[in-house]
Amino acid sequence: MAPKTVLIVYAHHSPSSFNAAAKDVAVQMLTARGCKVIVSDLYAMGFHAVATEADIKGKLKNPEHFLYAEETFTAYKEDRLSDDIKEEHLKVAQADLIIFQFPLYWFSYPAIVKGWMERVLTRGFAYTLQNTYDNGLCKDKKAVLSFTTGAPETKFQPDGINGDVNVLLWPLQNGVLHFCGFQVLAPQIFWGPARASPSERKAMLEAWQARLKGLLEEQPLSFASSKLFDLSVQAGARLRPEVKETYASQPYGLTTGQHLGKPLPPNNQTKAPPNDKH
Repeated sequence: MAPKTVLIVYAHHSPSSFNAAAKDVAVQMLTARGCKVIVSDLYAMGFHAVATEADIKGKLKNPEHFLYAEETFTAYKEDRLSDDIKEEHLKVAQADLIIFQFPLYWFSYPAIVKGWMERVLTRGFAYTLQNTYDNGLCKDKKAVLSFTTGAPETKFQPDGINGDVNVLLWPLQNGVLHFCGFQVLAPQIFWGPARASPSERKAMLEAWQARLKGLLEEQPLSFASSKLFDLSVQAGARLRPEVKETYASQPYGLTTGQHLGKPLPPNNQTKAPPNDKH
């Protein structure tokens, strides 16, 4: 069996940070297990986070009304994307797994990571209008978010002041990664390492180290299959009536996003189910 390739998209300014330590543990463990590991150190690379006309070589399709997704779609098909995007495309194309390592900023990705996603997960490369979610162009790849928080876990509980972490994760995991077809693994969340003791930080890294041994074999999180939706224009890509009827008697909705006005299925965005029912 050919060795697996792992791309780590890493975003932190400081090489002495906890995020750097988590990245280093991943590089060491995965390399030791025979994986080829590629690191995109976004700050060290000076990665340009803003999607602009500069991402396209040559003439624009419609210079009077610049539409980024349309122009980059055309540029991708014609091999006219900027060199830095093409370099990241090559890394993604090789990867069996992508690890995104970053600190949580304002309940989301840091701007440089979001910029990587906006520029690198190009229409035509990562998805098309016909190929999204289950059928996204990255459906044979896995992805995992590994991030630090500033607040403790209690603040991200369903009754915590920051709200349920599953709700926070839905747009990050479903709206970007699953949309492109990635098999999304349960996130690796390091709760408040800046306020943890040295022994607690060490334990966090050891838990990550242990998980990395079997990370590539993990089952992904559960998302509602596209087959459950009527994707016609008339239906508006909503759940089929028979699906809603089936779930009418269930205590929970399908997912964090498709909750059907019911309580959210517990840990839908943080733990993979024993068996995928969707």
